[in-house]
Amino acid sequence: MTTRTANADSAENASDAPDKKSKKTEKVLIVDDEASIRRILETRFKMLSYETVVAADGEEALQVFEQFGPDIVILDIMMPKMDGYGVTKEIRKNSDTPIIILTALGDVSERISGLELGADDYVVKPFSPKELEARVKAILRRTQNRATTVTQKETNNVIQVSNIKIDLGKRQVYKKNERVRLTGMEFSLLELLVNNSGTPFSRSEILRHVWSYPEDHRIDTRVVDVHISRLRAKLENDISNPELILTARGIGYMFQKIN
Repeated sequence: MTTRTANADSAENASDAPDKKSKKTEKVLIVDDEASIRRILETRFKMLSYETVVAADGEEALQVFEQFGPDIVILDIMMPKMDGYGVTKEIRKNSDTPIIILTALGDVSERISGLELGADDYVVKPFSPKELEARVKAILRRTQNRATTVTQKETNNVIQVSNIKIDLGKRQVYKKNERVRLTGMEFSLLELLVNNSGTPFSRSEILRHVWSYPEDHRIDTRVVDVHISRLRAKLENDISNPELILTARGIGYMFQKIN
C-alpha cells in the first residue's frame, strides 16, 4: 500500500461509526511494519470510536494480542521477525478472533495462504481505508450478533447429522462428541448452509450472506473455496468424498438435506 494512496483516503471523512448503543467499545489491533500505514489506520479507527492499538512486527503483535485481547486483528503479511502467516498460525492455536490480512503479494495462491491458516478475509494493497473499515464493521457486527444469538436462542437448538452435532445456540460443533474448533467465519458459513440444507448457494451468494460483500463488489470467490475446504477437513470423514458439505455442480455448495 503506498503512502500516497493511504493519505488521499485518510482525508475522507470516516463513516459508519459503531453503534453508540453498543454495550462495549470494540478493540482493533493493527499490525504493519510501515509507520505511515499504522498512523493512518489508527487515526481513522479511533475516529470511528474503536479502541485501537498498533504493532510494528509479528513478535510485537503476539505480545500485544495477549495483553490487549482485541475483537479483530488487521494484519500485514510481509513483516520483520515474524510474518503475518506465522502470527495467524499462532493466534489460531487458541483463539478464533477474526483476522483480516493485508497483502501486497501478487500471486493469488500466496494471497490465500493466510486464509488456509485461518484468517477470515484479506485485502490487497493498495486499498481504500474505507473498504477496510466496511469489512471490519461487517465482521464485528457478525460477532455482536453471535453474542446476542447465544443468549436468545434456546439451548436445545441442536442439529445432529451422522456423527456431527451442531449447537446453533452456543455456536459449537462436535464430531464424535469431541469439540471441533471453528473460527467465527467458518461457523457462520456452516450455519448458512445448515439452516438451508438441500439448497445450493453460489459462491457470490455465500460471500454476500456470510462476508457481507455488496452485490457490486469485485469478488474473489476462492475465499469461499478455502473456507469450504477448511470446514470439510474438520467435519468430513473423507474429504475426498464429502457427505455433509456437497458441491452443487455449476452452482456452488450446499449442505446435505436434513430431514
